Amino acid sequence: MSQFFIIDTNVVVAGLLTAHADSPVARVLDGMLRASFSFVLSERLLAEYRAVLLRPHLQKLHGLTVAEVDTVLLDIAHHAIVLNPMPATDQPQAPDPGDQFLWELLGCRSDLSLVTGDKLLLQDAAMPQRVISAAALVAQLWP
Repeated sequence: MSQFFIIDTNVVVAGLLTAHADSPVARVLDGMLRASFSFVLSERLLAEYRAVLLRPHLQKLHGLTVAEVDTVLLDIAHHAIVLNPMPATDQPQAPDPGDQFLWELLGCRSDLSLVTGDKLLLQDAAMPQRVISAAALVAQLWP
């Protein structure tokens, strides 16, 4: 069982957008903000969180100002372990080239798992048992 988790952008965004505080994505985001479990970030992943959260259509949905988004991200970063992976030639290829940086982050340590809602990533055979859903993380952490 992994002890450290990478939380994909789609989980953070869904956690902010959901109206259901008991949903898995909301519980994961709340857990990040409360430091309820160990999670890992890279500078690139944190930048992606920010870029996506500040997309105009998403900003309209969550209703947070730029300063409020930055405050949430600072709170998340404060509790995170920050890793800076180096691209590796022997690294498995992510099913979506835009997610390769997540595979590189997973490759930093063997005790990491990626938490995502992306079905393409969840079904990828290159990282068996290392890519899980938010619901699976909630079940693991708070049975």
